[in-house]
Amino acid sequence: MTSYLVRRVWTKALYPQFVAATATLPVIAVASLPVLLFIKQLYPAAADPSALPSFKAYYLAPWFFISRGVIYFGLWIGFAVWLRRAWRNDDDMVRVASAGLVVYALTVSLAGVDWMESLEPDFHSSIYGLLFLSFTLLSGCSFVLGVSLLSGRRIGRSAGYSGLLLALILLWGYLHAMQYIVIWSGNIPDEVSWYQARSEQGWQYLLAAVALGQFVLPFFALLSATVRSSPRALMKLCGLILLMRWCEATLLILPAVHNIAPLTTALMLLAAVLFTGSLLWLAFDRALANDGRLVSQAWGRRHPAGSEAPPAR
Repeated sequence: MTSYLVRRVWTKALYPQFVAATATLPVIAVASLPVLLFIKQLYPAAADPSALPSFKAYYLAPWFFISRGVIYFGLWIGFAVWLRRAWRNDDDMVRVASAGLVVYALTVSLAGVDWMESLEPDFHSSIYGLLFLSFTLLSGCSFVLGVSLLSGRRIGRSAGYSGLLLALILLWGYLHAMQYIVIWSGNIPDEVSWYQARSEQGWQYLLAAVALGQFVLPFFALLSATVRSSPRALMKLCGLILLMRWCEATLLILPAVHNIAPLTTALMLLAAVLFTGSLLWLAFDRALANDGRLVSQAWGRRHPAGSEAPPAR
């Protein structure tokens, strides 16, 4: 949606990959069904809402929780279809992107609170929704850039994309730092316990790895002009960021789920990642093949031979 509002050669070059990524949303919706089947085992509020304040008990009630999830996916899939149809129509592109960005920011923030923060109903952070939004921005941008570079597609200059990636990393780091500072200064036991659960029983090592691999290493690497202008270095950083997304998701979710066996959980996670990852990749690859042909035809009509085209990088 941002690329629809900032239409330049370098944003148009990423259009097929962006659109193909949105085509995976129905697969993600179906893959989320097991969460609903075991909602009472995962979410304490669903199992025993009587221990919560009246508003939380109502808001986190299973029927309301599921209804909001259906609305989120319905809106996202609807906007994804609208985005495809709006391509090549300037007015429609501006219209769908302007409305979509507002709806997306609100719904993704609420989804982060629903799906991740409510694993620990006694904890609340007013910035948690934005944290989840930065999570999706980093993963989406890194995936699209990484796939584009890996496939050798013609896109813009690496230095420009490196600047975009650095901005997203700084946003992610800023939001995490602000949450930590606010909770540390408030010193409220219910909030401090969220960090305590992720600073013991081995989770502290994963926490340190995420801080190092997601912020420290990419930040200092992207300060180098050589790294910023290197497609290979940028592709490796995208791969590292995607790995850190998996580690961060593990860190945000698993410490909140009690009575799990580490070895069994590790094996189940590996199987789940391989299975759902394969489904998502097949959906992405098929959508990329279909949309790529349409975009190439449209680009050829708008930019005949001899006119400006995206430089290969």
